[in-house]
Amino acid sequence: MRQVDYIIRGDYLLTMEGDLSVIKDGAVAVTGSDIVAAGTFADISEKYSSQKILDGKNKVVFPGLINTHTHAAMVYFRGLADDLPLQEWLQDHIWPAEGKWLSEAFVGDAVELACMEMLKAGVTTYSDMYFFQNTAGEKLEKIGMRGVLGAGIIDFPFTGYAKSVDDYFINAENLINNWKDSELVFPCVAPHATYTCGPDNYKKANALSEKYNVPIHTHLAETRFEVAECQKRYGKTPVEYFESIGLLSERLSAAHCVWLTDNEISLLAKRKAGVTHCIESNLKLASGFAPVAAMLKAGIKVAFGTDGAASNNDLSILGEMSTAAKVHKAVSMDPTVVDSKTTLLMATKNGADLLMLGDKIGSIKAGKKADLVIANLQQPHLMPLYDIYSHITYCMRPSDIETVMVNGKVVIENGKPATMDEAEVIAKAVAWQKKIKAS
Repeated sequence: MRQVDYIIRGDYLLTMEGDLSVIKDGAVAVTGSDIVAAGTFADISEKYSSQKILDGKNKVVFPGLINTHTHAAMVYFRGLADDLPLQEWLQDHIWPAEGKWLSEAFVGDAVELACMEMLKAGVTTYSDMYFFQNTAGEKLEKIGMRGVLGAGIIDFPFTGYAKSVDDYFINAENLINNWKDSELVFPCVAPHATYTCGPDNYKKANALSEKYNVPIHTHLAETRFEVAECQKRYGKTPVEYFESIGLLSERLSAAHCVWLTDNEISLLAKRKAGVTHCIESNLKLASGFAPVAAMLKAGIKVAFGTDGAASNNDLSILGEMSTAAKVHKAVSMDPTVVDSKTTLLMATKNGADLLMLGDKIGSIKAGKKADLVIANLQQPHLMPLYDIYSHITYCMRPSDIETVMVNGKVVIENGKPATMDEAEVIAKAVAWQKKIKAS
């Protein structure tokens, strides 16, 4: 019998490997940060023993959910400017607020709140596009959460962060070098959008991404305004423009991709670029409906993102899953598209592959990192149970998440943060709220 640190047991185990079959009375053996084995509890208990067995009665175990697009620190702007079109929301409200408040202290405190919200909702990894990411990385290592932190790049200086455009690239390269050996923090280059970054800066960002083999993350084809502006400036639609400047590759994760032509879908598939689907933000900002069914059919890696809490207004991937699975059925007039298995795959394995982390996370498999979620099925809204995938997609709520493990360490226990002081994090949020509201 081999001694392991944990044996995690569940009435249902979803590995998200192979044919996505359900393992009943399943178990996962974990040592250090790694998954050692997964299978039935009978098989695991024959080979492994542990002093820490997380009981699986009335539980389901599945891989940590992955939020592939957000702006974590914008959680402090939640509800600040709602019910507005994107450009008005950005230019008249969000950018002025960021110009006034953004600092290392703001980002550090806000990231704590965002991480706590995501972890309690079963999100173990998030991909971010923002500023002061070294501060965010320090918080992630302290909390024990996994993050792909994108150094934001735009065409104009930003007070307190970048005195010139060159500073964005200096900051991005510093971020890459600072975190290249981290187990939890993965650097990324994040030019904002076609209307805030010109071709020269996109090319420089892509060269930096290629030099260090890190992801490049950007907004793309989110609104009709963006498409029209791109055509006006460059005579091409956004994806065609990216193709013309050499930006389409496996390293690219493009957020939104709402307004795509058939040719653009073919280009994304051909270049193996990934798409992060943020349906609730798209709905709230009336941006439109991304052609997800068509993208999946074309073989594009499509995963879920929440966008920032200022435009969603929460950071729940479970919420994105439920909304997307239902809306795309209605939009396509086909109840079979974006089915429940596909939805959980998008929230786990697809997300990992899109972020260039598919060898580490996204599924439950020997050799991968132990990023795991245990949810309690003994809830009125989860009864009776016939199909566990259906329940996770259509019925499960963040409050059902009981235990969350990241890199082999329990970070949520009995629904409560194990590595954070919840009252302190909320008190900081209230203090910032008062300052921002008073201004």
